[in-house]
Amino acid sequence: MFTPLLAWSFNELEKHPPGQALQNIAIELKKKVPHYTWVGFYFMQHSERALYLGPYAGLATEHIRIPFGKGICGQVAVSGETYLAEDVTAESNYIACNVEVRSEIVVPIYGETGTLLAQLDIDSNQANAFGAEDERFLNQLCTEIGKHIEGRFSYEDLT
Repeated sequence: MFTPLLAWSFNELEKHPPGQALQNIAIELKKKVPHYTWVGFYFMQHSERALYLGPYAGLATEHIRIPFGKGICGQVAVSGETYLAEDVTAESNYIACNVEVRSEIVVPIYGETGTLLAQLDIDSNQANAFGAEDERFLNQLCTEIGKHIEGRFSYEDLT
């Protein structure tokens, strides 16, 4: 399932401006991967030490700005490393976006210069929804996204 989706996503990044490509990717991931119930991109605003919501697919969220360190996304903003919460109810720093969410994975998006630009946040209504295959796919996708958005799309493009 992930190989054709990865190829499709790479093509979207080549064909469209970054904001449109990311919106299309979020929609397609939510549609094609049954256990992805919310898919969104958060962009780093280093000077404010905050993340800002960008393109997403799923239920609306009130979490349009997340301070570094707060919640799973905020933790990833600080650590710069992928975080997998197999059961969000066991997480002390979890920010609930939807009461039905049971697991979450957040993958950082780095540019080729090594700058942490954004992150991909995916929620699932299933506990333990994400496996090694998801993580490999999402890491590959985020590496490619980083190459395409660096210097072309950032927090400023959201305002």
